Amino acid sequence: MRRTIPAALLSIALLASPLRAGEAEVRGAQAAIDGQLKAFQRGDDAGGYAYAAPSIKSIFPTLDSFMRMVTGAYQPVYKPRSYAFGKSQEMGASSVVQQVLLVGPDGKDYEAVYTLELQPDGSWLITGVSLRASNALST
Repeated sequence: MRRTIPAALLSIALLASPLRAGEAEVRGAQAAIDGQLKAFQRGDDAGGYAYAAPSIKSIFPTLDSFMRMVTGAYQPVYKPRSYAFGKSQEMGASSVVQQVLLVGPDGKDYEAVYTLELQPDGSWLITGVSLRASNALST
């Protein structure tokens, strides 16, 4: 069940949303992030793991090892109450950085910065996530 995004978070996301990267690249990257977040929300851990790039799968070669990392260090990403896309930046023809504003399961605001790479098959996969609490968004 998706909850509504608090008005302050939504307004910040909308102000930050002008696409700086190529629109097709950003939409592809956002679709990958959205797919992973939705998979996690519905309890489809394998579906979430499918969005991990080969470089991540080489570090976490099994679903169990990947999920231990996600559930141990990335609860706001694993079970967000809500999320919205923020700023994006194309880092090259095949690399995008995407900010995601999240409300975690604890009700607090977080900022996740995703890096994604375009794969030879045309899909976008997640190469990393940096997560931090965001006091600036709290009301």
